[in-house]
Amino acid sequence: MTDRFEYPTERLVLRDWRDADLAPFFAMCSDPRVMEFLGAPSTEVECAAGIARQRAGQAERGHCFWAVERKEDGAFLGFCGIKPGMADTPIEGRLEIGWRLRFDAWGRGYAREAAQASLDWAWGNLPDERAWAITAMGNSRSWGLMERLGMTRHADLDFDMSILPPDSSLRRHITYSIGRPA
Repeated sequence: MTDRFEYPTERLVLRDWRDADLAPFFAMCSDPRVMEFLGAPSTEVECAAGIARQRAGQAERGHCFWAVERKEDGAFLGFCGIKPGMADTPIEGRLEIGWRLRFDAWGRGYAREAAQASLDWAWGNLPDERAWAITAMGNSRSWGLMERLGMTRHADLDFDMSILPPDSSLRRHITYSIGRPA
């Protein structure tokens, strides 16, 4: 594996996580607007553990949910990338694409640009024939992006996220996928 990962797009760079990302990542994950469909705001310790998991994934597999940086000013905007799907979900072990951006980066096309770049990287570097995504049923912004990317919903794979309490309004999740381009 290379020691450094950077994948540029027109306006962004998908890159390795840095120690300096912890403060803006924690700020993003403390924002109730960002976390509305993801559960309770994260603690700084949880954010540090999340960064450590992504770094370990990058070191082990050569990909993860990468940090997203805006080229214009070097600002940390969030993350986007690919990793194996979570245990106890219909996409366990399958190639999962995911994203999360800070609130002031919403509505500017950054998530779509980063997600398309992640898919392009995957198709160019991995053998998987499909990429998968999951989100809480109520997260229309996220599944809307999935549809704009050309992903298809698999209603037969809707599921309850086992790590959430049975009475959580976020428990029901939906599943999308997209096939490798011909």
